[in-house]
Amino acid sequence: MTDYGHDLLFGTFATPTVQPVRHAVDLAVVADRAGLDLVTFQDHPYQPRFHDTWTLLSYVAARTERVHLSANVLNLPLRQPAMIARSAASLDLLSGGRFELGIGAGAYWDAIEAMGGPRRSAGQAITALDEAIRIIREVWAADRPGGVRVDGEHYRVNGAKRGPAPAHEVNVWVGAYKPRMLRLTGRMADGWLPSLPYFQNGPAELTPMNEQIDEAAAAAGREPAQIRRLLNIGGEFSPTGRSLLNGPPEQWAEDLAGLTLEYGVSAFILMADDPATIEVFAAEVAPATRELVAEERARTAR
Repeated sequence: MTDYGHDLLFGTFATPTVQPVRHAVDLAVVADRAGLDLVTFQDHPYQPRFHDTWTLLSYVAARTERVHLSANVLNLPLRQPAMIARSAASLDLLSGGRFELGIGAGAYWDAIEAMGGPRRSAGQAITALDEAIRIIREVWAADRPGGVRVDGEHYRVNGAKRGPAPAHEVNVWVGAYKPRMLRLTGRMADGWLPSLPYFQNGPAELTPMNEQIDEAAAAAGREPAQIRRLLNIGGEFSPTGRSLLNGPPEQWAEDLAGLTLEYGVSAFILMADDPATIEVFAAEVAPATRELVAEERARTAR
Protein backbone atom coordinates (compact mmCIF):
# COMPACT_ATOMS: atom_id res chain seq x y z
CA MET A 1 0.00 0.00 0.00
CA THR A 2 1.30 3.45 -0.96
CA ASP A 3 -0.28 6.73 0.11
CA TYR A 4 1.86 9.74 -0.73
CA GLY A 5 -0.20 11.98 1.55
CA HIS A 6 -1.29 14.67 -0.90
CA ASP A 7 -4.54 16.55 -0.45
CA LEU A 8 -7.21 15.21 -2.80
CA LEU A 9 -8.22 16.96 -6.01
CA PHE A 10 -11.25 16.26 -8.18
CA GLY A 11 -11.72 17.45 -11.73
CA THR A 12 -13.21 16.89 -15.17
CA PHE A 13 -11.96 15.83 -18.59
CA ALA A 14 -14.51 17.12 -21.11
CA THR A 15 -14.33 16.61 -24.86
CA PRO A 16 -13.37 19.95 -26.49
CA THR A 17 -15.85 19.46 -29.31
CA VAL A 18 -16.42 22.30 -31.80
CA GLN A 19 -20.13 21.48 -32.02
CA PRO A 20 -22.08 22.48 -30.01
CA VAL A 21 -19.62 25.35 -30.02
CA ARG A 22 -19.72 26.22 -26.28
CA HIS A 23 -20.52 22.77 -24.86
CA ALA A 24 -17.04 22.27 -23.37
CA VAL A 25 -17.14 25.77 -21.90
CA ASP A 26 -20.56 25.13 -20.36
CA LEU A 27 -19.28 21.92 -18.76
CA ALA A 28 -16.32 23.82 -17.30
CA VAL A 29 -18.71 26.37 -15.79
CA VAL A 30 -20.73 23.50 -14.28
CA ALA A 31 -17.55 22.06 -12.73
CA ASP A 32 -16.52 25.47 -11.39
CA ARG A 33 -19.90 26.17 -9.80
CA ALA A 34 -20.10 22.64 -8.40
CA GLY A 35 -16.86 23.20 -6.49
CA LEU A 36 -14.50 20.92 -8.37
CA ASP A 37 -10.78 21.68 -8.32
CA LEU A 38 -9.74 21.16 -11.91
CA VAL A 39 -10.99 21.35 -15.49
CA THR A 40 -8.93 19.69 -18.25
CA PHE A 41 -9.16 19.22 -22.01
CA GLN A 42 -7.29 16.92 -24.38
CA ASP A 43 -4.99 18.57 -26.91
CA HIS A 44 -5.12 17.23 -30.46
CA PRO A 45 -4.33 20.22 -32.72
CA TYR A 46 -4.67 18.07 -35.85
CA GLN A 47 -8.29 17.17 -34.99
CA PRO A 48 -10.69 19.65 -36.68
CA ARG A 49 -13.63 18.39 -34.60
CA PHE A 50 -11.96 19.87 -31.50
CA HIS A 51 -11.33 23.44 -30.39
CA ASP A 52 -7.74 24.60 -30.15
CA THR A 53 -6.88 23.78 -26.55
CA TRP A 54 -4.97 26.97 -25.70
CA THR A 55 -7.79 29.13 -27.00
CA LEU A 56 -10.36 27.05 -25.15
CA LEU A 57 -8.43 27.18 -21.87
CA SER A 58 -8.13 30.96 -22.16
CA TYR A 59 -11.85 31.36 -22.85
CA VAL A 60 -12.75 29.03 -19.98
CA ALA A 61 -10.45 30.95 -17.63
CA ALA A 62 -12.45 34.09 -18.37
CA ARG A 63 -15.76 32.28 -17.80
CA THR A 64 -14.83 30.62 -14.50
CA GLU A 65 -13.84 31.94 -11.08
CA ARG A 66 -11.98 29.41 -8.96
CA VAL A 67 -11.34 26.15 -10.80
CA HIS A 68 -7.80 25.34 -12.01
CA LEU A 69 -7.20 24.61 -15.70
CA SER A 70 -4.91 22.27 -17.61
CA ALA A 71 -4.42 20.49 -20.90
CA ASN A 72 -4.69 16.73 -20.56
CA VAL A 73 -2.07 16.66 -22.01
CA LEU A 74 -0.46 19.35 -24.19
CA ASN A 75 0.91 18.14 -27.52
CA LEU A 76 4.57 19.19 -27.40
CA PRO A 77 5.62 18.45 -31.02
CA LEU A 78 3.18 21.08 -32.35
CA ARG A 79 3.95 23.68 -29.66
CA GLN A 80 7.32 25.38 -29.24
CA PRO A 81 8.49 25.13 -25.60
CA ALA A 82 9.58 28.73 -25.03
CA MET A 83 6.17 29.86 -26.27
CA ILE A 84 4.47 27.24 -24.09
CA ALA A 85 6.24 28.83 -21.13
CA ARG A 86 5.17 32.36 -22.05
CA SER A 87 1.60 31.33 -22.86
CA ALA A 88 1.32 29.39 -19.60
CA ALA A 89 2.69 32.27 -17.54
CA SER A 90 0.29 34.73 -19.17
CA LEU A 91 -2.72 32.50 -18.61
CA ASP A 92 -1.68 31.87 -15.02
CA LEU A 93 -1.31 35.60 -14.38
CA LEU A 94 -4.59 36.50 -16.07
CA SER A 95 -6.52 33.75 -14.25
CA GLY A 96 -5.15 34.58 -10.81
CA GLY A 97 -2.88 31.53 -10.53
CA ARG A 98 -5.24 28.86 -11.85
CA PHE A 99 -3.20 27.23 -14.63
CA GLU A 100 -1.30 23.92 -14.46
CA LEU A 101 0.78 22.44 -17.27
CA GLY A 102 -0.13 18.93 -18.34
CA ILE A 103 2.23 17.91 -21.15
CA GLY A 104 3.10 14.86 -23.22
CA ALA A 105 5.79 13.78 -25.63
CA GLY A 106 3.37 13.35 -28.53
CA ALA A 107 1.62 10.56 -30.40
CA TYR A 108 -0.28 10.14 -33.70
CA TRP A 109 2.84 11.01 -35.67
CA ASP A 110 1.16 10.84 -39.08
CA ALA A 111 -1.27 13.57 -38.03
CA ILE A 112 1.50 15.63 -36.39
CA GLU A 113 3.63 15.41 -39.53
CA ALA A 114 0.65 16.34 -41.69
CA MET A 115 0.33 19.56 -39.66
CA GLY A 116 3.98 20.42 -40.30
CA GLY A 117 5.34 18.99 -37.07
CA PRO A 118 8.31 16.65 -36.65
CA ARG A 119 8.12 12.87 -36.74
CA ARG A 120 10.03 11.51 -33.76
CA SER A 121 10.98 8.06 -32.55
CA ALA A 122 10.07 7.14 -28.99
CA GLY A 123 13.56 8.00 -27.80
CA GLN A 124 13.63 11.29 -29.67
CA ALA A 125 10.23 12.27 -28.26
CA ILE A 126 11.41 11.65 -24.70
CA THR A 127 14.61 13.62 -25.23
CA ALA A 128 12.59 16.48 -26.71
CA LEU A 129 10.24 16.51 -23.72
CA ASP A 130 13.19 16.58 -21.31
CA GLU A 131 14.63 19.59 -23.17
CA ALA A 132 11.26 21.31 -23.34
CA ILE A 133 10.60 21.04 -19.60
CA ARG A 134 14.04 22.50 -18.89
CA ILE A 135 13.37 25.42 -21.24
CA ILE A 136 9.92 26.06 -19.78
CA ARG A 137 11.19 26.17 -16.22
CA GLU A 138 14.11 28.39 -17.21
CA VAL A 139 11.78 30.88 -18.89
CA TRP A 140 9.58 30.97 -15.78
CA ALA A 141 12.63 31.67 -13.57
CA ALA A 142 12.41 35.42 -14.11
CA ASP A 143 14.58 36.25 -11.10
CA ARG A 144 17.66 34.38 -12.35
CA PRO A 145 20.48 36.37 -13.99
CA GLY A 146 21.23 36.09 -17.69
CA GLY A 147 19.20 34.68 -20.52
CA VAL A 148 17.86 31.17 -21.06
CA ARG A 149 20.37 28.84 -22.69
CA VAL A 150 19.51 25.24 -23.48
CA ASP A 151 21.44 23.56 -26.30
CA GLY A 152 19.48 20.39 -26.98
CA GLU A 153 19.12 17.96 -29.83
CA HIS A 154 15.59 19.14 -30.63
CA TYR A 155 15.27 22.55 -28.98
CA ARG A 156 17.89 25.26 -28.73
CA VAL A 157 17.37 28.50 -26.85
CA ASN A 158 20.29 30.90 -26.98
CA GLY A 159 19.97 33.82 -24.59
CA ALA A 160 16.17 34.26 -24.63
CA LYS A 161 14.93 36.73 -22.04
CA ARG A 162 13.33 35.23 -18.96
CA GLY A 163 9.78 35.80 -17.80
CA PRO A 164 7.16 36.61 -17.14
CA ALA A 165 7.00 34.53 -13.98
CA PRO A 166 3.65 32.81 -13.43
CA ALA A 167 1.36 33.98 -10.62
CA HIS A 168 1.98 30.75 -8.71
CA GLU A 169 4.31 27.77 -8.95
CA VAL A 170 2.77 26.05 -11.97
CA ASN A 171 2.80 22.26 -11.72
CA VAL A 172 4.19 20.25 -14.63
CA TRP A 173 2.20 17.02 -14.99
CA VAL A 174 3.45 14.44 -17.48
CA GLY A 175 1.36 11.86 -19.28
CA ALA A 176 3.50 8.70 -19.24
CA TYR A 177 3.23 4.91 -19.46
CA LYS A 178 6.49 3.42 -20.73
CA PRO A 179 9.63 3.02 -18.58
CA ARG A 180 11.70 5.84 -20.07
CA MET A 181 8.80 8.30 -19.75
CA LEU A 182 8.14 7.15 -16.19
CA ARG A 183 11.79 7.74 -15.35
CA LEU A 184 11.59 11.23 -16.85
CA THR A 185 8.51 11.87 -14.70
CA GLY A 186 10.43 10.83 -11.61
CA ARG A 187 13.38 13.07 -12.49
CA MET A 188 11.58 16.19 -13.64
CA ALA A 189 7.82 16.34 -13.15
CA ASP A 190 5.54 17.54 -10.38
CA GLY A 191 2.90 14.96 -11.26
CA TRP A 192 2.09 11.84 -13.25
CA LEU A 193 -1.12 11.82 -15.32
CA PRO A 194 -2.19 8.48 -16.86
CA SER A 195 -5.69 7.22 -17.73
CA LEU A 196 -7.28 4.29 -15.91
CA PRO A 197 -8.96 2.86 -19.06
CA TYR A 198 -5.46 2.39 -20.53
CA PHE A 199 -4.69 -0.33 -17.98
CA GLN A 200 -6.01 -3.64 -19.26
CA ASN A 201 -5.45 -5.32 -15.89
CA GLY A 202 -6.93 -2.53 -13.80
CA PRO A 203 -5.34 -0.31 -11.17
CA ALA A 204 -2.87 -2.98 -10.03
CA GLU A 205 -0.74 -1.86 -12.99
CA LEU A 206 -0.16 1.42 -11.15
CA THR A 207 2.10 -0.31 -8.60
CA PRO A 208 5.11 -1.15 -10.83
CA MET A 209 4.78 2.20 -12.60
CA ASN A 210 4.79 4.05 -9.28
CA GLU A 211 7.90 2.10 -8.34
CA GLN A 212 9.71 3.19 -11.51
CA ILE A 213 8.81 6.83 -10.86
CA ASP A 214 9.89 6.55 -7.22
CA GLU A 215 13.23 4.96 -8.13
CA ALA A 216 13.99 7.64 -10.69
CA ALA A 217 13.00 10.38 -8.26
CA ALA A 218 15.26 8.99 -5.55
CA ALA A 219 18.15 8.64 -8.00
CA ALA A 220 17.70 12.33 -8.90
CA GLY A 221 17.79 13.33 -5.24
CA ARG A 222 14.06 13.95 -5.01
CA GLU A 223 11.50 12.68 -2.54
CA PRO A 224 9.09 10.37 -4.41
CA ALA A 225 6.20 11.89 -2.45
CA GLN A 226 6.90 15.23 -4.18
CA ILE A 227 5.29 13.80 -7.32
CA ARG A 228 1.51 13.89 -7.29
CA ARG A 229 -0.23 10.90 -8.87
CA LEU A 230 -3.23 11.98 -10.95
CA LEU A 231 -5.61 9.66 -12.80
CA ASN A 232 -8.17 10.11 -15.56
CA ILE A 233 -11.14 7.95 -14.67
CA GLY A 234 -14.38 6.90 -16.31
CA GLY A 235 -17.38 5.03 -15.03
CA GLU A 236 -21.12 4.96 -14.60
CA PHE A 237 -23.47 5.82 -11.76
CA SER A 238 -25.97 3.01 -11.26
CA PRO A 239 -28.30 1.96 -8.42
CA THR A 240 -26.32 -1.15 -7.52
CA GLY A 241 -22.62 -1.88 -7.58
CA ARG A 242 -21.40 -3.90 -10.55
CA SER A 243 -17.68 -3.25 -10.83
CA LEU A 244 -15.01 -0.61 -10.21
CA LEU A 245 -16.58 2.84 -10.68
CA ASN A 246 -19.87 1.30 -11.78
CA GLY A 247 -22.36 1.73 -8.98
CA PRO A 248 -23.88 4.32 -6.62
CA PRO A 249 -21.91 7.38 -5.50
CA GLU A 250 -21.04 5.80 -2.15
CA GLN A 251 -19.35 2.90 -3.95
CA TRP A 252 -17.46 5.36 -6.13
CA ALA A 253 -16.17 7.04 -2.98
CA GLU A 254 -14.96 3.70 -1.60
CA ASP A 255 -13.32 2.83 -4.92
CA LEU A 256 -11.51 6.16 -5.15
CA ALA A 257 -10.44 6.09 -1.50
CA GLY A 258 -8.94 2.68 -2.21
CA LEU A 259 -7.01 4.09 -5.17
CA THR A 260 -5.58 6.77 -2.88
CA LEU A 261 -4.66 4.51 0.02
CA GLU A 262 -3.39 1.55 -2.03
CA TYR A 263 -1.86 3.23 -5.10
CA GLY A 264 -1.19 6.81 -4.03
CA VAL A 265 -3.60 8.52 -6.44
CA SER A 266 -4.57 11.94 -5.13
CA ALA A 267 -6.27 13.61 -8.10
CA PHE A 268 -9.23 12.09 -9.89
CA ILE A 269 -10.22 13.56 -13.26
CA LEU A 270 -13.61 12.38 -14.50
CA MET A 271 -14.02 11.80 -18.23
CA ALA A 272 -17.59 13.01 -18.69
CA ASP A 273 -19.57 15.27 -21.00
CA ASP A 274 -22.81 15.24 -18.99
CA PRO A 275 -23.60 18.07 -16.52
CA ALA A 276 -25.65 15.84 -14.18
CA THR A 277 -22.79 13.32 -13.89
CA ILE A 278 -20.33 16.10 -13.10
CA GLU A 279 -22.64 17.50 -10.42
CA VAL A 280 -23.06 14.11 -8.71
CA PHE A 281 -19.31 13.60 -8.80
CA ALA A 282 -18.76 16.98 -7.13
CA ALA A 283 -21.62 16.91 -4.63
CA GLU A 284 -21.55 13.28 -3.51
CA VAL A 285 -18.39 11.44 -4.56
CA ALA A 286 -15.72 14.06 -3.82
CA PRO A 287 -16.70 14.88 -0.21
CA ALA A 288 -17.33 11.24 0.68
CA THR A 289 -13.94 10.21 -0.74
CA ARG A 290 -12.18 12.96 1.20
CA GLU A 291 -13.89 11.83 4.39
CA LEU A 292 -12.93 8.18 3.92
CA VAL A 293 -9.30 9.03 3.18
CA ALA A 294 -9.07 11.46 6.12
CA GLU A 295 -10.48 8.84 8.48
CA GLU A 296 -8.01 6.18 7.34
CA ARG A 297 -5.05 8.57 7.46
CA ALA A 298 -6.02 9.61 10.98
CA ARG A 299 -6.36 5.98 12.04
CA THR A 300 -2.97 4.95 10.68
CA ALA A 301 -1.30 8.03 12.20
CA ARG A 302 -2.25 6.99 15.74
